[in-house]
Amino acid sequence: MAGLTINEAAETTGWSARMLRYIEREGLIEPARSSSGYRLYGPEELQRLRTLRELLAEHEISLGDVGFAARLRRESELRGAVETWLAAEPRRPEGVTANDWLRFEQQKHERLLAGPAAA
Repeated sequence: MAGLTINEAAETTGWSARMLRYIEREGLIEPARSSSGYRLYGPEELQRLRTLRELLAEHEISLGDVGFAARLRRESELRGAVETWLAAEPRRPEGVTANDWLRFEQQKHERLLAGPAAA
């Protein structure tokens, strides 16, 4: 056999089979598949799972955080949108006084939450 089944990998690594599937969906590992479609975890995947656990513990982050970081590396449009948002400075809209700005933003949020019917 060229690798461990998902249940064997779960037992070896301490991750549950469900978490191994989630980690795969997040694009953090990609186990090989047997001819019948079963996941096969080799030494590379076991090492990645071990170092992933260490990364999470060392930096107190979640799998979702690492999954999002992976998406940022893969999706340049998403990366650009996040960079733009992070660099943006809040600006008061033209025609809105400083005293009315808070109410203006509250009303925008209320309309967004109310959905298309309120527009």
